[in-house]
Amino acid sequence: MAIKIEMLRCFASVAEHGSLTGAAETLGRTPSAISMMLSQFEDHIGAPLFESARKSRLTPLGAMIRAEALRELAHFDRTTRTIEGFARAEGGTVRLACTPSVAQTIMPPILQAYRAARPGVRIEMSDTDSATVQRDLTEERADIGIATLPHLPGFERQLLFSDPYGAVCPIDHPLSRNWAKLTWADLAGLPFIANGLCAGIPDPGFQPILAASSLFVRNTASILSMVRAGAGITILPQLAVLPDFLDLEFLPLSNTQTRREVWMLSQPSSALSPAAQALAEAIRTAEISVSS
Repeated sequence: MAIKIEMLRCFASVAEHGSLTGAAETLGRTPSAISMMLSQFEDHIGAPLFESARKSRLTPLGAMIRAEALRELAHFDRTTRTIEGFARAEGGTVRLACTPSVAQTIMPPILQAYRAARPGVRIEMSDTDSATVQRDLTEERADIGIATLPHLPGFERQLLFSDPYGAVCPIDHPLSRNWAKLTWADLAGLPFIANGLCAGIPDPGFQPILAASSLFVRNTASILSMVRAGAGITILPQLAVLPDFLDLEFLPLSNTQTRREVWMLSQPSSALSPAAQALAEAIRTAEISVSS
């Protein structure tokens, strides 16, 4: 007969209370059931664990086994709580990859509410460009991805929001004075900083500007730093330029209907942990407000 966790719990309880009756009350069993399980345990060990039938004093072997039993019971109980926490989305780790604009503007209130409800869940969030978000998803380094993403086989995809593109330049740039009257042609000849999202703007008038650019920067923070330094202007979606960027101007494009679309991709719900499922649902149902 193999030693069962119930045997260890029964023995430890009898040793703690010094009687079958006390252990029976604690474990919700009858004294006869406790006595039978204890006898099975001693038969398996092959030696008595108590010095007398009153169970008030352990044998030296019993004292040694009690110490091991208590360690094993503590480990078993921790493991059980952890497993149950995972099942209730109260524990585990969720890996989230998203673009910087999403990380800075959309995720803070969502994660604040999520962590308040599930403080035992660890969130690992990386903010990076859309191409890297896609790679993190396909290479299983992220459970949830939020970016400008295509449909990927095997992933669930949902549109979260869209925001308009605009020219970004220093606040004192000549473009900001006459922008309402300008078209794509007026950007021709200006130093232009290309970025990964430019490929999502199919307007024919924009293509010569993009083709003429000799500077490509992938990271949004670096792009904005280059604009601040006077290296050129760029095109970004509205959420990429935070309101506290007081030295930069976001000029909405009036001659295009193209918008940046932000999608959430994840493994099917059946393949996600309960904690990841809960975060995906929190993102899916969040009220996301974006200017038109």
